Amino acid sequence: MKAIARSIVAAMAVLALAAPAVRAEETVRFGKSLASLFHYTPIDVGLAEGIFTKHGFAIEITAFAGDAKLQQALAAGAVDIGIGGGPALAFVAKGSGDLGVAEAAGPPLGATLTVLADSPVKSVADLKGKIVSVSTVGSQTEWMTRELSRQQGWGPDGIKTVALGELPAQIAALKTHQTDAVTADITTAYRLVDSGEGRILVKFGNVIPRYVNSVLYASNDMMTKRPDALRQFLAAWFETVAYMKKNSGETVKIAAGVLKIPEPIVARVYGETSRMITDNGRFDREGLKVLSRSFVEMNMLPAEPELSTLYTEKFLPVQ
Repeated sequence: MKAIARSIVAAMAVLALAAPAVRAEETVRFGKSLASLFHYTPIDVGLAEGIFTKHGFAIEITAFAGDAKLQQALAAGAVDIGIGGGPALAFVAKGSGDLGVAEAAGPPLGATLTVLADSPVKSVADLKGKIVSVSTVGSQTEWMTRELSRQQGWGPDGIKTVALGELPAQIAALKTHQTDAVTADITTAYRLVDSGEGRILVKFGNVIPRYVNSVLYASNDMMTKRPDALRQFLAAWFETVAYMKKNSGETVKIAAGVLKIPEPIVARVYGETSRMITDNGRFDREGLKVLSRSFVEMNMLPAEPELSTLYTEKFLPVQ
């Protein structure tokens, strides 16, 4: 019996040595510049489907109130990787210390200019001289509204803009007729449409076909001290994007739960905006040029920056 026991112990020891070591999960602190955007949900879908876990990650997610707050968190080392607007590359140009490491979304298919359902504004031509609310001065939403005005031949101020901050304040101003239209994400716009209160007048993806709408940013510490983890994270992110584009039903269900929005609305948003989510993270050079021009037009920078200093593609999965 003792001999048998010794044999069992020896066999177990051999199996233990032969078994692959279980890699401890690596924690990544991930930030969203906003909590409410559908194209920011690959992190949530990837977590729900076990993709980031498969790649060895434990993810801590924090949502911020805008790009400036996310950039501050990246600079302070409170966040390792974050997703924010393309215009936040201007912070990088000013020396924030992080870099764009992947294009997350291209043309602004998720941005709209929305009016009340009974508004006398029936077409873009009716917007001349009208008041449109935007989030903040110098924001992406302000630039898009000014670009729409320029394309109409009215110059950048042909449509008046007023910065009202968060969307609830903008929607309140619209409903009380203090403004004529609101620049809103497509999810918010469809909620207004479905309630019978709103009508989408402009989808900015039709107005601005080349653009870098959203970017994945990495802190300096993440790039210099944990480069392999950053590469693995981006591999997991784009594996998730591929999953999302092949599995609409599960993606909509997960995103609806995260965004706290009814599935039928999220399904419509998915149908219109999933193609803007970048498949491989490579930056659209023409889109970057448009973004660079916007930095000067919005007085974010005195001159267009050297774009190659704002991002890197060296951490992206090899194609």
